[in-house]
Amino acid sequence: MSRQQVRLALFVMVLLAVASAGCRRPWRRGAAADPDFLQTTALGEQDIPLGERMADGIPVADFTAANVQFAYDSFQVAPTEAPKVESVADYMRRNGDVRLVIEGHCDERGSREYNMALGEHRALAVRAYLVGLGIDAQRVQTRSLGEESPIDPGHDERAWWFNRRAEFKLFR
Repeated sequence: MSRQQVRLALFVMVLLAVASAGCRRPWRRGAAADPDFLQTTALGEQDIPLGERMADGIPVADFTAANVQFAYDSFQVAPTEAPKVESVADYMRRNGDVRLVIEGHCDERGSREYNMALGEHRALAVRAYLVGLGIDAQRVQTRSLGEESPIDPGHDERAWWFNRRAEFKLFR
């Protein structure tokens, strides 16, 4: 092999390594998801005009929703977590005046930017599931808090599991 061929082979290997290191899991479109919905992004509270933030309403007191937990480095709603989302959909169907903010959270591993994006994907995945169950997308807002609001301040698998979640905040 000539020196030029070796350099080219090394260049290609380095290029592939850099490209694969920068790529995480792609956004996967769920079967029940609306393609237009998936093009939306989670908004920070500062991005929503005053009076239009669903979180400005009165918190719902007669229903407590369990957090949806996620596997490490994933935003797929696991089949074991689906009943949690379905219970929220049932409540929202029975209460047409209820609005929802879904907060996506991550554990402390990963960069701040990566965790904000992963938290956004988690919130959007839960929103897509709700929309697929017939909940009007206009009633649901999402936001990512990344690793900023851990439930468990520990630094072990148990703490990280609790912190990888989507939380439901319901308002009237």
